[in-house]
Amino acid sequence: MQFSERIKTIDWTSLQTILFVGLIVRLIAAIFSEGYSMHDDHFLVIEAAGSWADGFDYNHWLPWNKPAGAAPEGHSFTYVGLNYLFFSALKSIGISDPKTLMLINRVVHAFFSLLVIRFGYLITEKLSNKKTAAYVGWLLALLWAMPFLSVRNLVEVVSIPFLMWAVWLSLKDNKWALFYAGLLIGVAISFRYQITIYAVGLGIYYLIKGEWRKLILMSTGSLVMFLLTQGVVDYFIWGYPFAEFKGYVVYNMNEGTRYMKNANYFMYFYVLFGFLLFPLGILALIAYFKSARKYLILFIPTFVFLLFHTIFPNRQERFILTIFPLVVILVFLGIEQLRVRKFWNGFWKVSWIGFWILNIPLFCIVTVMPSKKSRVNTMYALYGKTHGDEHILIEATGETNPEMMPYFYSGKWQYTILERWNTDTINPASYYTVEPQDYIFFFGQKNLEQRIDTFKVIYPDMHLESQIEPGFVDKFLHGINPRNSNSYVEIWKTEADGSSKEFKK
Repeated sequence: MQFSERIKTIDWTSLQTILFVGLIVRLIAAIFSEGYSMHDDHFLVIEAAGSWADGFDYNHWLPWNKPAGAAPEGHSFTYVGLNYLFFSALKSIGISDPKTLMLINRVVHAFFSLLVIRFGYLITEKLSNKKTAAYVGWLLALLWAMPFLSVRNLVEVVSIPFLMWAVWLSLKDNKWALFYAGLLIGVAISFRYQITIYAVGLGIYYLIKGEWRKLILMSTGSLVMFLLTQGVVDYFIWGYPFAEFKGYVVYNMNEGTRYMKNANYFMYFYVLFGFLLFPLGILALIAYFKSARKYLILFIPTFVFLLFHTIFPNRQERFILTIFPLVVILVFLGIEQLRVRKFWNGFWKVSWIGFWILNIPLFCIVTVMPSKKSRVNTMYALYGKTHGDEHILIEATGETNPEMMPYFYSGKWQYTILERWNTDTINPASYYTVEPQDYIFFFGQKNLEQRIDTFKVIYPDMHLESQIEPGFVDKFLHGINPRNSNSYVEIWKTEADGSSKEFKK
């Protein structure tokens, strides 16, 4: 049978076909899309877990590494703890290279993320039909950002499979299914505390419908799992239950309303429906609200989640990603209702074609896009070459602001890092060399030779160790906005021994 004939025999509405394609593209992302997308998916997960596996506490989250009387900072240990166990297990069998560890980590997340596609398809099929389920499945599999996000360590994304699984079980009448759904929501909440808002929305639905039995079963399961993951775990770490959850609530009540305030009340609508590109995003917004009356069991929890995050002053795009697949389901259920009218049916056909015209090139770029490549490779250049207690100067006077460096990729945790960047017009270079620096990282190419020559006066024996190029997208983003400090880096080793003329006493 020829290839073209085999293609014709494939059932493109089959869940198995969609899952297979979804897995392939996610494995491609796992291999080629190195790095991390933003601060939180690395520094609040990988740095913490990786340091624990090496016997350190990078973020000083653990009570025995804090000053006496210090309070918990409000970080759930569930997902971080799982990554700690993951890294510890791999290191116990001799796998310790940071890039290899993260490759395996991304592959695991690639497989795990298939649950989003699976349950997105099954939920839609149960509420509608196989054809609509296929639309949802293909979009969740091949939307331009999904493979990239699926292999990251963002708790907002990693918690989605548990939530989708819980929603699938909640559509069944079996009482144990509802209890298990509650357990899964409890797991999701232990990954990302804000999912409590979704659970509240689901509770509101059951109250409106008067389904007390379902409410009790779901709530019981959630409370049991939350007690185990947050009560028992925190008791062993802090000596009392729910320590981190309490710290999280206190922090957000006191500081959360002032931290990164954002006055854009429509931001989450832009994210949810902007992801679907133009003009499908416009149709999606209309269809989402069109689905409300018929599919309240999905609409009320997602809308409550959206409303809460819209009202709360601390707004960051990633916060809303947790409900995105459920919004996609509602969008296609709403489109199904709209298409009974000629105008909307025509609008749908144009939107669906336009979506793929825009989505395919974006998908091809983002799926293989390394992120924060220069920062990752700069620290990886030190792997196996340092003791871990070296002094490093980040010389970034050509940049807007140097970002935190990912120690994980160096395999060491006790560096002393100083920063010199473009707002520093007071202190001369010698100010930063009161103690000898072992390495200098020169960020950016602006006046690079002049900056290097300045330090050669202090370190006459310094020499170039590595030149680190940013990824192609990082370079583009840096070009249009220098605040994205993902720039070219040169690593210079000073060979400082305390005997150069600046250090002679």
